[in-house]
Amino acid sequence: MADKVVLAYSGGLDTTVAIPWMKENYGCEVIAVLIDVGRAGDQTVAKERALAAGALAAEVIDAQDVFADEYLAPVLRANALYEKKYPLVSALSRPLICKLMVDVAKRHGADAVAHGCTGKGNDQVRFTLGLLSLDPELEILAPARDWGMSREQCIAYAEERNIPISVTKKSPYSIDSNLWGRSIECGVLENPWNEPPADIYELTTDPESAPDKPTYIEIGFESGTPVSLDGAKMSLRELITAVETVVGANGFGRVDMVENRLIGIKSREIYESPAGLALIMAHQHLEDMVLERDTTHFKYLAEQKYTEMVYNGKWFSPLTRALDAFISSTQEPVTGTIRLKLYKGQCTVVGRKSSESLYNLDLATYETGDLFSHESAAGFLDLYGLPLKVWAMREKNKGE
Repeated sequence: MADKVVLAYSGGLDTTVAIPWMKENYGCEVIAVLIDVGRAGDQTVAKERALAAGALAAEVIDAQDVFADEYLAPVLRANALYEKKYPLVSALSRPLICKLMVDVAKRHGADAVAHGCTGKGNDQVRFTLGLLSLDPELEILAPARDWGMSREQCIAYAEERNIPISVTKKSPYSIDSNLWGRSIECGVLENPWNEPPADIYELTTDPESAPDKPTYIEIGFESGTPVSLDGAKMSLRELITAVETVVGANGFGRVDMVENRLIGIKSREIYESPAGLALIMAHQHLEDMVLERDTTHFKYLAEQKYTEMVYNGKWFSPLTRALDAFISSTQEPVTGTIRLKLYKGQCTVVGRKSSESLYNLDLATYETGDLFSHESAAGFLDLYGLPLKVWAMREKNKGE
């Protein structure tokens, strides 16, 4: 068993309990590393909690800009929505966390790394595959998979040792947050018939309480990456935060779904990603305007596979990198502006413009003077429909 372990620390129940549990059961020292990919909360409190739980050391790494530029930008270009709904909130932070954990392990001379994932979730796969891809010689520990404690037992374990935790039996939700949004599970949400309680949401206003007048925003893109909000240039991290504020205030960005986990079970999941969902929608509509038809249709297939690869923890795999290269190669003309209308939980694209647009009004219009060759359509249809015509003639002759 390892002597020194680097733990991916969130400040939550499982990773806090993991510190004394690993010391007691594995006989190792624990270095807690909190990697800030957005919404990390009070980092001072988290560090104090880790040290109070028995960590040898606790450190925080600010990775928000790296997360936005190197992880969120690629999946946005891929319009990544798992099962057409989930914008990969939690799945996206795991490869970056793995990368930084390996760096910390090398710096401290640790011979193992650990995560707080259970045996039921997808994240155990994402951590394991990510860490194996980056350093196959590091031992990977999964205390939450080994200890066999229920959530209630974990709470009791922490209380018995006077370890400060923020989860209570009255509020048993498991929440994971980053710059792209939040995931919420456990508690009453495990029954898919139960309507989600209002108190689980933090980023989105109840649509019924949203403003009574619509809000319009304009998202500017350059080569597939959003670069401005209402004409104001900003970094991607800043833009995501600004878009989240206005979109969430109008009640858009909630996902309530029964999801097919990689591990083989169905799980009821709640997500909030107002910026992610709005930006993906805007990006898709801009692509519709500027990408050639065959490229657009093939990109749909690449996007689906890319999304599955990321969801399944294969961010560092050769296929994911190859798909990312293809998707990136399509993005040069994806430059322009999309206007969104936000109203009572709805987000709608109501305007599009681009210097790279393939939309030609002179061809598309039904008014007098359009440039489309109607005479050519008759010959085109004769040839395009010829296979069906030959087939129909054969079938007709069979019946005679």
